Amino acid sequence: MVDLAQDGADGLHLALQGEYDLVILDVMLPGLDGWQVLQSLRHRGLQMPVLFLTARDQVEDRVKGLELGADDYLVKPFSFAELLARVRTILRRGRSGNESTVLRVADLELDLLRRRVSRGGRRISLTAKEFGLLELLMRRHGEVLPRSLIASQVWDMNFDSDTNVIEVAIRRLRAKIDEGHEVKLIHTVRGMGYVLEAPEER
Repeated sequence: MVDLAQDGADGLHLALQGEYDLVILDVMLPGLDGWQVLQSLRHRGLQMPVLFLTARDQVEDRVKGLELGADDYLVKPFSFAELLARVRTILRRGRSGNESTVLRVADLELDLLRRRVSRGGRRISLTAKEFGLLELLMRRHGEVLPRSLIASQVWDMNFDSDTNVIEVAIRRLRAKIDEGHEVKLIHTVRGMGYVLEAPEER
C-alpha cells in the first residue's frame, strides 16, 4: 500500500501516524520542505528508511540529506528501473540506517556520496553510465548478473541480443578498473553475464 502526500506537513503527519517500510521525499515540498520532514522524523526517534528523490543535484545537498539521516539520494531525472533498484536495496538493508556510503571490494572503492571511484588509492574518472554500472556490480558483488538485468537497471531498457552496448560498456569499465592491476575484478561468465569479485571470493 502506498500513501501520497501533496505537501510536507501532510507527509510528516502520515509518517508519524503509520508504520511505513519506506518514505520517499522530495526536498522542495510546499510548506515543510523535505529537510524539515526528515529532521522531524529523526528527532522523534523514527528510523524508517528515507529516500530523497529530488532535482537538487549538488554534492552539498547529498551531504546534507545523508547527514540528516536519509538512506539514499536519487537525483532527477532518473530511470524508474533505478528507483526500483534503490528501493529494493534499501528494503533489503532493513531499518539499521547505518549503511556506509562507500562500497568496497578488495582495493576498489566507490563513494556514493561524492560520486568518486578509486582503486589502490588512485582516482578513476567514470561517465555517469559507467558509475551506475560499477555501482550495480559492486552492490551485488560475487553474483553473476545477466545482460538483461544490467540493461534494465542501468539503461532502463529491455535487453536486445542484437545490441552490444553492454559489452562495450563492460569493456570500457574493465579498462579503467582492471588495466594495470595484476588482480582483475570484473569477469565475464560465458553465456551467463558478468560478475565483480575479488580472487578470494572465487
